[in-house]
Amino acid sequence: MPTILQINVTANWGSTGKIAEYIGSLAQSKGWNSYIAYGRYMNPSKNNLIKIGSHFDVYEHYAENMLLGNEGLASRNATKALIERIEAVCPDVVHLHNIHDHYLNYQILFEFLNKKDIPVVWTFHDCWAFAGSCYYFDDTNCEQWKTRCDKCPAPEGFIDRARHHYELKKSLYGSKENLVIVPVSDWIANLTKESFLKDRRIVTIKNGIDLNVFKPAHTNLRSQLSIPKDKTIVLGVALPWSARKGLKDFVRLSENESLQIVLVGVSPKQKKELPRNVIAVEKTSSASELAEYYSMADVFVNATYSDNYPTTNLEAMACGTPVITYRTGGSPEAVDENTGIVVEQGNVAALANAIMYLRDNPLATEDCRKRAEEHFDKDKCFEKYIELYERLMN
Repeated sequence: MPTILQINVTANWGSTGKIAEYIGSLAQSKGWNSYIAYGRYMNPSKNNLIKIGSHFDVYEHYAENMLLGNEGLASRNATKALIERIEAVCPDVVHLHNIHDHYLNYQILFEFLNKKDIPVVWTFHDCWAFAGSCYYFDDTNCEQWKTRCDKCPAPEGFIDRARHHYELKKSLYGSKENLVIVPVSDWIANLTKESFLKDRRIVTIKNGIDLNVFKPAHTNLRSQLSIPKDKTIVLGVALPWSARKGLKDFVRLSENESLQIVLVGVSPKQKKELPRNVIAVEKTSSASELAEYYSMADVFVNATYSDNYPTTNLEAMACGTPVITYRTGGSPEAVDENTGIVVEQGNVAALANAIMYLRDNPLATEDCRKRAEEHFDKDKCFEKYIELYERLMN
């Protein structure tokens, strides 16, 4: 029986954690053993879970990054312990997702993988793999990643080590022969082809979602939240909320008295700071509850400033709700003329006009659901990973 081992910052938690969970569960249904190694945050899983490091390791890693610019180069003992587990599991394929965010040492991991004849699949959920130190660079209009990151316009720590990371990544990834890069959008695929990874094998596989969970739902949330019938419900979903996710733009939209802004995923602190006319909801208890929020909304708005191929767009459409998104990254790729509108990034007036247009010219719930069924079914999308694993093994 073949074995797949995935590595991600979370397990069955957040968008990338759920994607890894779906892939592992599908692999098991195809006769594979499935393991997921994760850094922090998890929900109960159908896969075998391997915890990487401790809370102390995460805090120490964060401190090294802030003081020394060492994101991805701390967590030494935690990564060495992970390697021991990998050797014990003896996977036929290693599948990487997000290996950044204060929990793993990418140098130690790749030095190990480069010595082994284990095929590696790496899903790109952001741009960190081929940039010096950032996850996204479009918000700073930086294009140094195409040649060599030198002086980072937005370093995370006190010491800018973007150039060191860039050269180290280029050296490490270039030494792994059986490495396959999997971008989840056409946008990031095109960027990868302009990076130092342009000569590697690149196979685009877009994200999918659980259509049995995300579907049009009958809900009385509108009455529970005391939203008047003449208000157009505008939903935003993020975890966590930040300026990058367009939080300030939603606050500006809330000034329109005909709209009721509902934000899901806010922190307790943000909940206290948001205007009273914004309905702020902390993290939902389940995906089915989130589906009720999508189903209640008249429109889902994704005012993101940096993103790849956000699953929230897919979830909203699967629940029959049209999507309005900024022209950011791969976010517009999920939307067509029957399911939503794309507006220019940061144009809040255009965002408001698009909402009013859909209020007066509503798109069909059936068209949104149909697009989800045709393009976003997780089993159809992630079947491509299983086929890729099998090709690599052969």
